[in-house]
Amino acid sequence: MMRTILVVDDDKEIANLVSLYLVNEGYQVLKGQNGLEALQLLAEHEVDLIILDVMMPELDGMEVCRRVRETRTIPVLMLSAKAEDMDKVLGLMTGADDYMVKPFNPMELSARVKSLLRRSFQYNSADTKPQTGELLKLHSLEINKSAHTVMVNQQPVSLTNREFDILYLLASHPGRVFSAEDIFQLVWKEQYYAVGNSVMVHICNLRDKLERVLGYKLIQTVWGVGYKIEE
Repeated sequence: MMRTILVVDDDKEIANLVSLYLVNEGYQVLKGQNGLEALQLLAEHEVDLIILDVMMPELDGMEVCRRVRETRTIPVLMLSAKAEDMDKVLGLMTGADDYMVKPFNPMELSARVKSLLRRSFQYNSADTKPQTGELLKLHSLEINKSAHTVMVNQQPVSLTNREFDILYLLASHPGRVFSAEDIFQLVWKEQYYAVGNSVMVHICNLRDKLERVLGYKLIQTVWGVGYKIEE
């Protein structure tokens, strides 16, 4: 099945180059030049992944990502010419799954796209029947890995793919402390690098979402060590 990727960038040259890379990899590509056009294309087409520039006219990438996350869990890969750590943190706080700085290596872009799509479709396959070890229950929290759902008191909790992966990892090993490096390598499935803000920001977002419905902090910080969930 051919996957459809939406590429949104007001720089036509970059949008065309990214699209060319993706088409050569066998993907179907839609292109938009600003945030409003991106939202319109999302309303008209089934999209499997979004590659989204941060700085754009009409609506910037941050705002587009926020609006997408209100209703959908499509993987989002953000592109930016800014390499500062805070820009990465802000991008992830809007709900992006990954972040790349321009200029980038086409092979790395392709690898990240494949990784995001693989993880997304693993959780959103047609067969959502729970399998042994894939349904976790912690008090009022229920996590179904194969269906990619999280419920609290039978009410759904909307998480990004990264947030779900982190929650499932911690919940499936209650009491065990995972360092930021552990979480990055097990969830991102990549070699850990020095900038650890990605894990921190996803943990913060996940905590906020869960605390709103649970009424207490489920994920605990073990200072200087990492994070854990107690059974």
